[in-house]
Amino acid sequence: MRVVSRKSTERMRVDGPDGMETLPGIVAEVPGAPAGCRRVLTERARWEWRPADGGDPAALAEQFLAAYGLALHDLARPGPGHDPTGVCGAALYVSAAAGAALAGAPAAAANPAATLPEVAVVVYGHHPVPAPPAPAGGRWWRGDWAESWTPGQHAAAVTAVRAGIARGDVYQVNVVGHASARYAGDPLPALRRLAALPGARYGGTLTGAGWAIGCASPETLVELADGRLITRPIKGTRPATAAGRAELLASAKERAEHVMIVDLERNDLARVARTGSVRVDELFAVRRWCDLWQAESTVSAAAADGLGLADLLRALCPGGSVTGAPKLAALQRIAALEPVGRGASMGALGWVAPGRIDLGLSIRTAAVDTERVHVWAGGGITWGSDPAAEVAEAAAKTAPVRAALAGG
Repeated sequence: MRVVSRKSTERMRVDGPDGMETLPGIVAEVPGAPAGCRRVLTERARWEWRPADGGDPAALAEQFLAAYGLALHDLARPGPGHDPTGVCGAALYVSAAAGAALAGAPAAAANPAATLPEVAVVVYGHHPVPAPPAPAGGRWWRGDWAESWTPGQHAAAVTAVRAGIARGDVYQVNVVGHASARYAGDPLPALRRLAALPGARYGGTLTGAGWAIGCASPETLVELADGRLITRPIKGTRPATAAGRAELLASAKERAEHVMIVDLERNDLARVARTGSVRVDELFAVRRWCDLWQAESTVSAAAADGLGLADLLRALCPGGSVTGAPKLAALQRIAALEPVGRGASMGALGWVAPGRIDLGLSIRTAAVDTERVHVWAGGGITWGSDPAAEVAEAAAKTAPVRAALAGG
């Protein structure tokens, strides 16, 4: 088990075109962390996992958390009372690639952010004095975006998925593209701008040695409260206008695509739930993220007795709304079609503590390594998908993310 000391995470050297160097410190702005704790969180320990490390990352993460007093081996039981002098909880990041490995899917394209781990756990306690507001940061320069595929190649991937649906191989596949740009300066203010986008339920950042993630996700992968598991899949997008809302609500194609993923999430939850406890609490509600309407449902279930964090991650990762159905067949198509790995996107990022879990699905997410900033966007493909419309939808989803990361 690779444990990274706090000191080793405090320095990230970045040499851009003008040779600038940045030294971001530890910033506890974890998505899903309790609001009353954010300004007093201080890092106690961290663990990172990469495929070369071997072992089962879900089991290793659960063991690491237990070693620091965060017992997550029986999520159905209430957690202990809050101890202001002890460990508060932990940030948990699980990449889409790690989730696919947990699901038994074939390896996909390599992570384009080479310094980024596939799993990270950061344990936090409380500092007696609230931290001052984050500094504005130094100069930030971002170069032009280099796309991982052309619009024509993206459209061809959509066509290939439709051919697979016609053969009966899959019902739906989420196809994701990637872009990256060189940068110089301190990346954290730009990532914080991203995290502050309207509708970012899981807005926040997570940093490490040579990497950082910024998230503006609106989507709940899994929440645990009072022994009940909740997931809120999002599927279906239109411009945030009155006409766009009406069009989304009236679209038979979007509703069919959405219900297919709701059924997948019901099945995933049933694997780790008490028998008969899975229910759909809300179906096809329209929510706003930036300048887009999106359709969201709420599915919940009572956690089965003895359910641990590792089994929960194996059941739900990667999230159904960013894979497709059936999940394993969709992951096989994704591995064959996408030229660049999903990196920090389409995974899980949030907060875990005994009795409380709040993990967002890391859509609308960016990552930086020591040289480049990376973004991803895509959408679910069904038989009724139009390739040109799918390319346009992905561009609409990534536009606010790219704007937040603009250089100055």
